[in-house]
Amino acid sequence: MKELLHRINQTVFFLCLALGPGGLEVSAQPTARPNIIIILSDDMGFSDIGCYGGEIKTPNLDGLARNGVRFTQFYNNARCCPTRASLLTGLYSHQAGIGHMTEDREPAGYRGDLNRNSVTLAEVLRPAGYTTYAVGKWHVTPGRNAEQLAQTHNWPLQRGFDRYYGTIHGAGSFWDPSSLVRDNKLISAFNDPEYHPEQFYYTEALSDQAVRFIGEHRQRSGGKPFFLYLAYTAAHWPMHALEKDIARYKGQYDAGYAPVRKARYEKGKRLGLIDPRWPMSPQPDPWNRVENKDWESRGMEVYAAMIDNMHQGIGHLIAELKRQGQFENTLIFFLQGQWWMCRSNRAQYDRTKPL
Repeated sequence: MKELLHRINQTVFFLCLALGPGGLEVSAQPTARPNIIIILSDDMGFSDIGCYGGEIKTPNLDGLARNGVRFTQFYNNARCCPTRASLLTGLYSHQAGIGHMTEDREPAGYRGDLNRNSVTLAEVLRPAGYTTYAVGKWHVTPGRNAEQLAQTHNWPLQRGFDRYYGTIHGAGSFWDPSSLVRDNKLISAFNDPEYHPEQFYYTEALSDQAVRFIGEHRQRSGGKPFFLYLAYTAAHWPMHALEKDIARYKGQYDAGYAPVRKARYEKGKRLGLIDPRWPMSPQPDPWNRVENKDWESRGMEVYAAMIDNMHQGIGHLIAELKRQGQFENTLIFFLQGQWWMCRSNRAQYDRTKPL
């Protein structure tokens, strides 16, 4: 156990260290180091999933939380691109060149394109003997139009990843996402020669591809560990979900916002995530003043369904790790905009108190 914890400590050090070019010399020997998975959701509230107080069905994530570490104090850069730049490099987003979004505002900290003064996690871990995979939303380089998409210098394969499937730009249709890329080739949901689901839904496509990469890794890696960066677009707008998932929440939000807010607040206190001395914030608009209640409750059902589908995909990924016998040798991080959860064997941490 001590040896495993030492390896995990080394891995967390790699994740948190900010490095310049040539800042670390590492051995490429394929020792028994843990696999690393970072899963990033998009535009979610911290209390959406069950282990943080929510009513959305997330038993797989709840299981990771029970056997891992839940953080109650974790901060991001308040916007999508800067947060991803910091996560990938360990730097302040301005140091990485993305102080705002992916448009060029001319000062060095605001070029909107991940600079070469920064080193990505993949660029650190690959020479350390890891095979590196990226799946999902990239959004640290311009990719809004054809001219920008012709510039591939900062796509994942050029920043340390061995394989990639996902979208370069930030948001778009879940049925036919723009800027969809496989490795270094721009594709569409319908001309991809390698993936032909009966119905394309982007969240499911990301989950399926992550499972595929991990399955192929086992066959081809020669025992090397892997690093997987899985960045979902759920539950970012637009609100697109599969009807089968929406049906699981039919009628659950018909009573409006207040019952959900109160239930999450009370559960958060019971879980030790909310200090009982903190009052619940006031609700801006009472439900009885909402004109189109059906539209509002449907929106909440769709939002819950988007998270539910992402969670199902994470379950498939966990199942693949267990099938391979790699689950206990994999460090899994699940992150959102304002909080963080880590699954490891370090069960001695207090899982409810701020760190």
